[in-house]
Amino acid sequence: MSIPPTATQAFDAHAEAYDRNLEPILAVKDMLHQLLRCQFSGLPDGARILVAGAGTGAEARFLAPIFPRWQFTLVDPAAAMLAVARRHALAEGFADRCEFHVGLVASLAADSFDAATSVLVSHFLTDVDDRQAYFAEIARRLKSGGRLFNADLCADLEDPSFASVMDLWLTLAALPDDRKLSFRAVFGKQVAAHGPAEVEAIIARAGFSAPAQCFQAALIRGWVADRHAVVLAT
Repeated sequence: MSIPPTATQAFDAHAEAYDRNLEPILAVKDMLHQLLRCQFSGLPDGARILVAGAGTGAEARFLAPIFPRWQFTLVDPAAAMLAVARRHALAEGFADRCEFHVGLVASLAADSFDAATSVLVSHFLTDVDDRQAYFAEIARRLKSGGRLFNADLCADLEDPSFASVMDLWLTLAALPDDRKLSFRAVFGKQVAAHGPAEVEAIIARAGFSAPAQCFQAALIRGWVADRHAVVLAT
């Protein structure tokens, strides 16, 4: 699996503004985080959480004060994004429970995590095999039965409702007109346009139970799944 260098460079360049740019969809992310809390609520007191594509650390920042003994491994190929995540963790007093790893999930040493998050990450992998390999690498680092919470942009371009949902998303995201045109142009090219059934099949083939869709807000959908005892080869 590979991520285009241009994608990592783009995130590095916008790391300081990333949280501010997401402000229009904070209500959506808040709902995702509440579902994440529910999905992970039965984990052990000292659970170890893999935050894949951690960015500026939003999921760790949400979970850390609620579960004060959990440990977090934040993984992201964009060093500048993780630098912001580390700064937040230091300011909020949970950095001593975090590891920050610049790179891909596949570059982590084999380990046993109780759960993993992947929020607005895998839709940047437009190739089906690359996307499946990404989820398989997460699965390999989870204990048997380990929990996955995944959310991504997702739409079936052939669905009659696609145009309306895209319009709704662009309004929700409060993008200026030039960026609306740019987003329409890259969707399905630089951002994956795999439909929900295809995303669910990708996750299942990577070694997880059949994903259950638990959320939708315009183009964002969320799923929960558990790691099978045996992770399938990719």
